[in-house]
Amino acid sequence: MLDELQRFHARLKAYEGQPAATSGVGKDAVNEPMIRHWCEAMGDNSPAYRGPGAVAPPTMLQAWTMGGLSGHTGRSGAYDELFELLDGAGCTSVVATDCEQEYLRDLRPGDRVTFDAVIESVSGRKTTKLGTGHFVTTRMDVRADGALAGTHRFRILKYAQADRKRQSAESTKAARPRPVVNRDNAGFWAGVAEHRLLIQRCESCGTLRFPWLPGCNACGAAEWDTVEASGTGTVFSYVVMHRPAFPAFDPPYAVGLIELAEGVRMVSNVVGVPYDKVRIGMPVQLEFMRVDAELELPVFRGGAG
Repeated sequence: MLDELQRFHARLKAYEGQPAATSGVGKDAVNEPMIRHWCEAMGDNSPAYRGPGAVAPPTMLQAWTMGGLSGHTGRSGAYDELFELLDGAGCTSVVATDCEQEYLRDLRPGDRVTFDAVIESVSGRKTTKLGTGHFVTTRMDVRADGALAGTHRFRILKYAQADRKRQSAESTKAARPRPVVNRDNAGFWAGVAEHRLLIQRCESCGTLRFPWLPGCNACGAAEWDTVEASGTGTVFSYVVMHRPAFPAFDPPYAVGLIELAEGVRMVSNVVGVPYDKVRIGMPVQLEFMRVDAELELPVFRGGAG
């Protein structure tokens, strides 16, 4: 059995260094409308991204390479062969795990984007809570008018799903993950403990910000105070989580991007209505949900108002 696994891994490793895409061309030049839509969706009001001399947000690097529903024609046969090999071994499920980006120069409206991608690494057999499979990392080099603008590494897990009955049994025993509390957001969680949803406010320019940050993303000032949210809001966007089945969660459930009456947005669960009845624009009202003896979280009840 061990020899068989070693031979299979050797077949996978043979794809390292082979192209995943060659001579790819962005379907659109870097342009102001896409930059504007991105900034509106992200709530980023930086003046660097608008007006004369504007640049594109660096985190848009991958956006200029996306092929949309019709896809790109530059994807290599090696990439498809690797996935067929993994599918044949039962690793038919896929989940994105992380990405890394390196920015080398600004992209500006009018720049023409080209790219090449390579299969950088294929891991050995790994067992996770989702199942057993292999991590596949691709590296994309993005160029603007021929000059390297940045690098995008994207890692996925191709896996065979674990026994869902066993997962369900484990999830009934698992504790809800704890939020990471640090010096930058401790005040927020102190407010939650008092059933208050606190929003940071810059003392210099008055801009409200959420999530909590050590400095103002509008003017850069470090001084701030807080305002208490009224608790009313609407669903700006949402997703329904069906899988993977994380311990302590019972899918399907709705996760919403909530736009508060004060204008900032936060991610939280939408409760009180069936997951398939959540809609964009639905009014919601803040409440605090006791998860266990130690943890209470802000959530939003749908259908309020």
